[in-house]
Amino acid sequence: MKIGLFAINYGSCGDPASAVQVAQAAEAAGFESVWTGEHIVLPNPMLPSFPLAPETPMLDTVVTLTWIAAHTKRLRIASGIIVLPQRNPLLLAKELASVDVVSGGRLIIGVGAGWLEPEFKALGVPMERRGERMDDALRAMRALWTMEQPGHHGSSASFSNIAAYPRPVQRPMPPVVIGGESPAAMRRAITMGNGWYGFGLTLEKTKQLIEDLKRAGEQHARPAELGDLEITVTPVGKFDRRSVEAYAAAGVHRLVVLPRHDASHAQRHHPVPLNDILRSIEAVSQITGGAVD
Repeated sequence: MKIGLFAINYGSCGDPASAVQVAQAAEAAGFESVWTGEHIVLPNPMLPSFPLAPETPMLDTVVTLTWIAAHTKRLRIASGIIVLPQRNPLLLAKELASVDVVSGGRLIIGVGAGWLEPEFKALGVPMERRGERMDDALRAMRALWTMEQPGHHGSSASFSNIAAYPRPVQRPMPPVVIGGESPAAMRRAITMGNGWYGFGLTLEKTKQLIEDLKRAGEQHARPAELGDLEITVTPVGKFDRRSVEAYAAAGVHRLVVLPRHDASHAQRHHPVPLNDILRSIEAVSQITGGAVD
């Protein structure tokens, strides 16, 4: 089982020095990766459906991944997740390729369609077309990174007769992880992603969604070049050796723990003091034996 740590860019880790301390502690403890969260803006006042205070410090994903890469050596750095329909795919492709280069090929690209309506409204991006924009943006970025003569014509980007270097260190491109639980997210994971990411899941919910992924795999052809689908989950609730083994038996390849590793679903966005995060890293390392797959 690969072990990652969530929220390296917000809450206590919204402070850059604290983020470095946490990332270096995770690296020393044998964690495989650290993951950002992303919201460009937050609703104010806070929504009952989204219990994250509007004054929560949340550093930009690309800036954070670059910062953490500069202060670690082995740790993989991951976006968990970038809300892709809100981004210009060419600008984002340049940023992410640059992060992969400066990190020496340690980037994992987590993306999702998003769901927070006030954020889309503030950015002037229509929510009803976010699925179409996401699919097209993924194709545009792949074209820019992998084609000898990049060309793409779609709703989010249209280009030919251009080049963008440097390209990512990881070839043909960094792994792409698709987040979300909707049928569209499942279809994207099968047809366009190297992996799938489920956030804030119990073991039973994880099993249910993995079955949904299997059904999607029966309905949609998976390109051979994507390889086997890697399953990543942020678990909630009790976290011990037995639960880790149960997630593995269910088909999970990576667990990305919350800043408080045994937080409930209701507590998934609660602020966690720095020292508690560091203690949680130690506890997870003891539970998992510090092993990285």
